Amino acid sequence: MPSPIEAKCYMNLLADKRLSCRDMPSLDMPSPVTGWDNRAWSVEREEYAAAVAGLCQREVGTLGRFRIAFLLSPLALLGGCSAVVLAPAGDIAVQQRDILVQSVILMLLIIIPVMVATALFAWRYRSARQARYEPDWDHSMHLELMIWSVPLLIIICLGAITWASTHLLDPFRPLDRISSQTPITEEDELLTVNVVALDWKWLFIYPQYGIASVNELVAPVDRPINFQITSSSVMNAFYVPALAGMIYAMPGMKTQLNAVINRPGVYKGISANYSGAGFSGMQFAFRGTSDADFDAWIQTARQAQVTLDRATYLDLERPSQNVPVRHFADVDPELFDAIVNMCVDSSKMCMKDMMAIDAGGGLGLAGARNLLPVAAEDRRGPGAVFGPRPSYVASIICTTDNPSGLVARDLHRSVVPPIDTDLELPLLRTSTMQPPAASADPFDS
Repeated sequence: MPSPIEAKCYMNLLADKRLSCRDMPSLDMPSPVTGWDNRAWSVEREEYAAAVAGLCQREVGTLGRFRIAFLLSPLALLGGCSAVVLAPAGDIAVQQRDILVQSVILMLLIIIPVMVATALFAWRYRSARQARYEPDWDHSMHLELMIWSVPLLIIICLGAITWASTHLLDPFRPLDRISSQTPITEEDELLTVNVVALDWKWLFIYPQYGIASVNELVAPVDRPINFQITSSSVMNAFYVPALAGMIYAMPGMKTQLNAVINRPGVYKGISANYSGAGFSGMQFAFRGTSDADFDAWIQTARQAQVTLDRATYLDLERPSQNVPVRHFADVDPELFDAIVNMCVDSSKMCMKDMMAIDAGGGLGLAGARNLLPVAAEDRRGPGAVFGPRPSYVASIICTTDNPSGLVARDLHRSVVPPIDTDLELPLLRTSTMQPPAASADPFDS
């Protein structure tokens, strides 16, 4: 029991939050010090008790509110979430959503009983309850059958759903329906969109209309779309959650995605694969419109009076962040093929030409010398600390019989027959393509 002076000190410490309620002395003694007036101390005691009770009540209330707020704080993170994956606007995304829901339901068939059984066993066999004790029990055929058969059936169902959906929702597979109630007919014209992932922006080329846009994708509702996707530098990922699943974009390769948008609106498109400093701003707007609005957008793009040729693309390809929407009224028809083959710069050999030359036997030492250094302004990074300088394969092939250089695409076309012929592929090392003499220095340029 504290003295009156100590009691006031304790109350001050409690008010200043230097003590908690459980640290306060008890009031179980009638008088603190022998010789004190009990009546005077009873008043002090009552004041002390009232003050402690009030302060502790506020403390408990504050702690309770703090605990509730702390427990509910993770729910605030859900405010930044969107249910677009569960409520998509495209038929492909709807089918993917259905697979997700079916898989979760099938897995819950085993998860929920296990969680209930865990709580039931903990309650039934607690120490305070006299449950049946069977130390010699070791086997039950019924339990074994239930424990193994139910998960096995669920795995079989999940495997069947996965196998069927993998083939039905193959991104390369042409669509066979607009929606669950509308099949595709011959009157449904396919819209082709060439997608290029740049640093750090998206380029969309409409070859059927001869236009292009940056960071803006527009498509009419209920019209099948074929996306042909590639990248200019690093691997990226094209993802419109409301439309379909994520498809990777890789340099030197072309992937595809067939999809359709069934509901008009403006939807968010993102890059779903980290690609460097400007990754967070690599977003675009995907607009599903009516046919009339799509035609009006095409006409608006054609009024841009800017042509997307190779020189313009090379300038656009340079890394930049948070790029605004741009339109191009005309596009080089061979540009996307050059992007895929990584030869927009005409001084670089296209990958298809390089592969055709290799298929024909290669160039020998003449090909080994066909390297040029990458210009400093075209390098995407500091380069390797050790090793040769960055270089590329030139599109001009210099040989002893062709000192002025032969363009690679003309070279491989002249020595590789068309695919539909039955002729044997001749080697490039013919009388017109002889390597230097053996006595010559092979590294002498």
